[in-house]
Amino acid sequence: MSDCYEVKPIGVVSSPLLRLEQAPKQGSEGAPEAWLVFRPEFEAGLADLRVDDEILVLTWLDRAGRDTLTVHPRGDRSVPLRGVFSTRSPNRPNPVGIHRVRIVGRDGPLKLRVCDLEAVDATPIIDVKPVVDRTQER
Repeated sequence: MSDCYEVKPIGVVSSPLLRLEQAPKQGSEGAPEAWLVFRPEFEAGLADLRVDDEILVLTWLDRAGRDTLTVHPRGDRSVPLRGVFSTRSPNRPNPVGIHRVRIVGRDGPLKLRVCDLEAVDATPIIDVKPVVDRTQER
């Protein structure tokens, strides 16, 4: 087992959220629409994504703390500390963000407009996956 793995961004978030303090805790809590802007070499992988599709966007939360193992959920100090792996905290040893969003528009083959994305501007995108329920498969 390797101690190190290489992850390369496939794109970047373009959002009006410029600072961490502006971002809601979850996308459904008032996140503005944002763009997912992909590198040209990934165009073929985006070809089948359509407006109204729900997707999971995996991001690298590059501004998150990486030495956090316990947190007060949602930053509420009145709530007891919990292990970070039982929370959605962005601060964690490997800060991978998982965002369930809906595609609301496209601008050419490399730009997807989405709603409910709480990631801040310039956050690296590391993967995209379709949302599937238990009765469908892609």
